[in-house]
Parts: sequence; structure tokens; C-alpha cells
Amino acid sequence: MPHRIEVSLKNKVKDPRGESIKKRVKNELNIELESVRTTNVYTINFSLKQDILENIGKELFTDKVIETFSVDNPLAKDFDYIVEKGFKPGVTDNIGRTAKKNLEFFLDKKLKDTQKVFYSIQYHIKGDISKNQVKKIAERILGNKLIENFIIVSKEEYGKNGIGIPLPVVNGNPDIKVKEFDLEKYTDKELMSLSKERCLVLNKQEFDAIKDYYKNPEVTKARKKIGLSGKATAVEIECLAQTWSEHCKHKEFNALVKYKDLETNSSEEIDSLFKTYIKASTEKIKEFLKENDSDYLIKVFNDNAGIVRYDDETNFVFKVETHNSPSALDPYGGAITGIVGVNRDPAGTGKFGAKPLFNTDIFCFGDPFFKGELPPETLHPMQIFEGVHRGVKDGGNQSGIPTLNGSLFFDKRYMGKPLVYCGTAGLMPSSISIDSTELDSAKKDISPGDIAIMVGGRVGKDGIHGATMSSEERHEETPVTAVQIGDAITQKIMLDFIWEIKEKGWIKAITDNGAGGISSSFGELAMITNGIKLHLDKVPLKYHGLQPWEIFISESQERMSLVVSPENVENIKNYAQKRDVELSVLGEFTDSGYLELYYKEKPVGYLDMEFLHEGVPQKTIEAEWKKPRHKNPDFKEPDSCLNELKNLLGSLNICSKEYIVRPYDHEVKGGTVVKPFTGIKNDGPSDASVIAPKIGSYQGLAVGHGICPRYSDIDAYHMSACAFDEMVRNIVATGAKVPD
Repeated sequence: MPHRIEVSLKNKVKDPRGESIKKRVKNELNIELESVRTTNVYTINFSLKQDILENIGKELFTDKVIETFSVDNPLAKDFDYIVEKGFKPGVTDNIGRTAKKNLEFFLDKKLKDTQKVFYSIQYHIKGDISKNQVKKIAERILGNKLIENFIIVSKEEYGKNGIGIPLPVVNGNPDIKVKEFDLEKYTDKELMSLSKERCLVLNKQEFDAIKDYYKNPEVTKARKKIGLSGKATAVEIECLAQTWSEHCKHKEFNALVKYKDLETNSSEEIDSLFKTYIKASTEKIKEFLKENDSDYLIKVFNDNAGIVRYDDETNFVFKVETHNSPSALDPYGGAITGIVGVNRDPAGTGKFGAKPLFNTDIFCFGDPFFKGELPPETLHPMQIFEGVHRGVKDGGNQSGIPTLNGSLFFDKRYMGKPLVYCGTAGLMPSSISIDSTELDSAKKDISPGDIAIMVGGRVGKDGIHGATMSSEERHEETPVTAVQIGDAITQKIMLDFIWEIKEKGWIKAITDNGAGGISSSFGELAMITNGIKLHLDKVPLKYHGLQPWEIFISESQERMSLVVSPENVENIKNYAQKRDVELSVLGEFTDSGYLELYYKEKPVGYLDMEFLHEGVPQKTIEAEWKKPRHKNPDFKEPDSCLNELKNLLGSLNICSKEYIVRPYDHEVKGGTVVKPFTGIKNDGPSDASVIAPKIGSYQGLAVGHGICPRYSDIDAYHMSACAFDEMVRNIVATGAKVPD
């Protein structure tokens, strides 16, 4: 029998959470409420004795000074409507997961996987409003219907039936099937329907390449040897879709661009903007540095993050990435996943990974005070802004990583999709000495026979199709499973465990499980040996019923992939058990030339490594450029320049952002020298921040940036150059030296 423990603030204690919601409802929806009170609800889906439940409520879930609790007895009293908000089945419930962990400590026993605690919140709303207005409040202010369920009941309905005990249980299909697709029999229209139905985001040209692959007699012969037919399996189709996604392959940047300058009437073909401009310019700089004996670029473009030399003993590792689409769907979940995800990039770089040093972030949103009608399935900019800010703050602060630098920019064109940049820098020793052998920290070292290990969180439906979803335009059928919600504390425990075992030399290579999950992490690591064999039934699951393809591409968070020698497996297992970190041996690296996938010893996938990583057809884009023409501004001189100055200083892109920046912890680790605010009262924004990465050293790092997106309305090239120039000026103004 399930039980519910409800925890509320005592009657005379002010409810800040409720007051904040009341204020937002007034400001954003123009609905006047009399009061809002909140209750935390912990639903335990298994039987416990009454005295144990009472103890749990009293000792685990309640602050006895300001809160009261009840067991299986509702606390709601003075209200007109109740809204109970909880996660949909399959969405990560971090509070519920932590509550279960605490329950295990309290009961002094390990609970079964099926025994769970679910967290939800009740909002007791009082006011002269309709049920439709309450629904609007729920979906616009209280939560996100993409990942959360809302139960709305009036006082009368509550008196008759109560709320019941909602359990967001995932009802997985216990019948594990490996679906096959005879793509040759599909029409082009049917292929596009298949792509839409499964969120593959594959186009006709890509489907043609896949069909040609399966028609190849050599491929058919190799597949039959291991017991597969010539038809594509669901695991293979999903793996190809995520590997070939825009998110992973950057098909726009790598496209063949047929470019025409309408000003000069000249034409040219650009074979990959990335290779022609971004990569080529970096390689040119590297050659120049080499010629002048000052090459500090250690590793670029072929790992999770870039590596440059900091000093003779240390390398500096840095990565910035966007999390725009997930943050548009679920601002808090998308943002916290963005920051803890980018924390894992330096941690998954090179042989052993780098220890995160600081975070940065840049956000661009629509007008948070927008009053008009929103497009369908679009969250209000204020909801996105507040959720993203809270997510990045929680992710950084809970991980113990200082946030040193960032920006906030508003423009109505970010209404449908925000820009959410998250960055993390770290330090790694340039080498580590193991048994008198110096090992290069930047180089991943993998040999056939090495063991593939996954550490960290379990796998669920959350994050399935994250890579492909973020590669297409948002629409009302965007799947709930595309959203992940990161857990910074679980990740920190995992990373601390990795720092310990790397010192012992047990790790040969490391990478993070981000977009595409283990299909991406082990699929990419296997390029080093040209093959890997994985057993998907060895992957630990959050709940039963996941199909093999779901296990393989799920982007459930807080996971890393390790490569170790067979003789070190037991050592790492024992250490993981001591640190309470889940670890699973999934397979071994080979030189077979194939990605081999098995489920309970039966083959479910067999893909040629070269086709998987190099087989995506190059996209062709036609582009024309015409110089924008803008009228010179013409306006009447204002009567009072003082008023205009006040309005200008109060505008969104100039006004103080202090209340947004202050909640970030920029002091943790104790190395921050120049903080985000400076001046005699420490209330003026610094040009850049400075951190001392190594205790006892007088050498520091300056962290700055530049941003001027509206300049692109006039000229995109000069906008980019201006942003770079602004970044350099900010760093120089802080006292840093720019490399010669």
C-alpha cells in the first residue's frame, strides 16, 4: 500500500514560495489572488508501519521549528483550488531520488529498484477565480506541461474525492523486441513518416545512403555471419540518426556552400565553413606559433574540449556549448543539464580528464515583460529566463564550481528559442608518472581487448532523442523523453571517484556520456581501435522495460565512459563499491572494424565503423548575400536628455544584473582574485574575472567575453570581429597579457 507524507509551513509562518507565485500571477497574468500556500508531498510506493512513517516524516522530511507534517492525512485546509504538480513517468525526479537515498540510510537497508519515493508539490490557491484561470496559472507559472502533470481540484471536488495517490510509474513493455526495417520497401513518403514518427530527423539523401549500405553484398554477408538479416534493426537506425544528427555532425557548418555575392555578382563554392574558416585559421595560427617556438596549442578539434598549455606542468582545458532546444522545452532541466553536461566535457578530455576550475554562461532571451499572445507550445520569456538562471545556478553551486563570467541579453527574436551558452574550464597535469613511466594526459590510449566501463547514474527514457530533437525546429509533437534533468550532486560523487582512481593509473581513456549516451561515447572511443563489442543488457536501468535501442541512445545524465585494462577491472569495481558509485562492465574494444551490439547474447546491431562515422552525405546549401541597407535614424530632439538617459540606463540590456549574478557562487574553491563585481562597494561589473588556479602561484587566468548580436543586422562579419575584440579588451583592461 502506498503512503503520502505531506509537509507544510506552520500556519503563522510566511510562505515565500507561495508569495512569489502570487506576485508572478499578478505581474504576468494580471490575475489577483488572495493567497498561495505550498505543501511538499513525498509519496512512498510500498508499505511501511505507521510508527516508521511517523518517524520518517518527523526526522527526515520536516524542519520541526517552522514546519508540520502528516502521514496519509491531507494538510490542505483554507483554499479554493488545489494544484498538485509532479513529474510525468520517466522524467528524472532528483528530490524523490534523494529522498529514497535518505530513506535507505534511515532504514539501514537497500531498497529494491521497484521501491521508490516520488516528490510533488501542492499549491493551495485562494481567490475569486475560475478553473480555467487556475489551469492557465499551472501551465504558465507553476510548471511545464511537457515534463510535469497537474492535478487541479476545487474545494468542492476535493471534499468529495480528495486527490488520491498519483504514482508516476513507467509502464515499460516487458516484451523486448528487436524491430527490423526493410528500408528498400519504403517509399520516400513512408521514409519521411518513419523519420517523423521516431524523431530521427533524417532526410531523403541520408536514407538513400543507409539503403545503399544495407544493399551492399559484403555487408549482408558479414551480418549473416553473426546472425543478423540484411534488414536494418531499430538499434542501428537510431544509432545512425543520432550519430548523423546536426547536433553531433554539424552538417550546416560542414555543408558544401554554393555562395553568391549579389553586390559583386561573384560566385564561389565553400567546402565546409568549419574546415575553411574555423579549423583552417586555427591550424594557420598553430603553424605560426610552431615557427616561433611558442606553440601552446596541445589538442584542438578532436576531443571533448580544447587543451592548451598553462605552464610547464599543467594544461588548461576549456569547452563552451549551447543548450538552447532543451532550455526552450524545460528551462530549469535544460539549463542544469547544460551546465553539469559541460562540466563533464573537460572531465572527459584526454586520458584521465581535467578537474573543473570555473564556469561561464551567456544567456539571450525574449522580452521577460512581454504581454502579447504567445505562439503555440512556447513558454513565456520570463518563465524561460527564471528557469534557466535557476538551473545554471543550482548546477554550478551544487557542484562546487565557481561561476566567474557571463552575460545576459534581451531581444524579441529570442522569443521562440533562447540562446543558452554554458562553459567550463579545467586543469589537468601535462603528464602523470605511473610506475616510473610518464603518461601524456592529453592522449587517449586504447588497445583491442581493453574493457569498456560505464560509471554514474542509471539509464531511463529521459534524454532519448535529445541529439536529434535539438537538430530540428521545435513543434508541438516534440517528445517528452527528449528532456533530461541533471543532478549535480550525483555527478560530483562520480567525478570525485574518478579523480581518485586516475591517480592510480587505472584509466587508459575517458569520455563523457552526453548527446547520444553510450552510442556516442563508446562509438567515438571505438574509432581509436576501429571496433567495439557491447552488451546492452549489462547497462543498469532506472526501471524495467527499456528496449535495446532506448538503452543505447538514452542521454540520462551523470554518466562517464572509461577504458581500462582487464587486470584493473576488479580494482576499480572495489573502489566504486567503497564510494557508492554504480559501475558496469559493458564490453570490450576490438579491431574488427565494426560496432557490435548484443542483448542477452543475441545480436541487435552490427555497423561498419567507417560508415557510421564518415558515411553521412554532405549537405549542399545555396546562399546569397546582399548588403543590408538601413535608413539613418531621424528623430526629434528630446525635451529632456536626463529623462532619456534614465530610460536608457534602465533598459534591459544596460540596467544592473546584480540580482541575477549574486546568487552564483564565485568564491567556492577560494581562488577567485577579481570577482564579477568590483569598485569601492563591489557593485560595479568587472571587465573580466581573474582566478588563481594553483595555490601558492602568482600566475592567474583572466576570464572575459564579448557579445553584440544586434550588430549582425548591419554586418555579421564585423559583429563577430567586434565581439572578439571586446573580449580581448576586457581581458587586457583587467591586467592580463594576451599572447604575442
